[in-house]
Amino acid sequence: VQLVESGGGMVQPGGSLRLSCAASGFTFSSAAMSWVRQAPGKGPEWISSISTAGITTYYADSVKGRFTISRDNAKNTLYLQMNSLKREDTALYYCARGWGRAVTTTRGSWGQGTQVTVSS
Repeated sequence: VQLVESGGGMVQPGGSLRLSCAASGFTFSSAAMSWVRQAPGKGPEWISSISTAGITTYYADSVKGRFTISRDNAKNTLYLQMNSLKREDTALYYCARGWGRAVTTTRGSWGQGTQVTVSS
């Protein structure tokens, strides 16, 4: 199983970024997928999940209405569109295989992460 995140960077408050996660080594279209983030000095925070076909999505209250999770099963890729970014969104963002908050306890199912920094 390999998950490779990309698309992070530095952005001003109110800005947008789109994260991608390229998956390989498993049947991506059969796996629910999630995004998790971890800020410095804090524990992992689950932020969103998407069902296998992309029909059902689920968001943490902290990102609801600002972030959108999506997937392209033909490309084995997971996405996270992040709009209206806030300073408190600064963190290392990971994609994870699995559904819901439980993925925060399975570090082995995550990628290597991509850094998002929101700063003026």
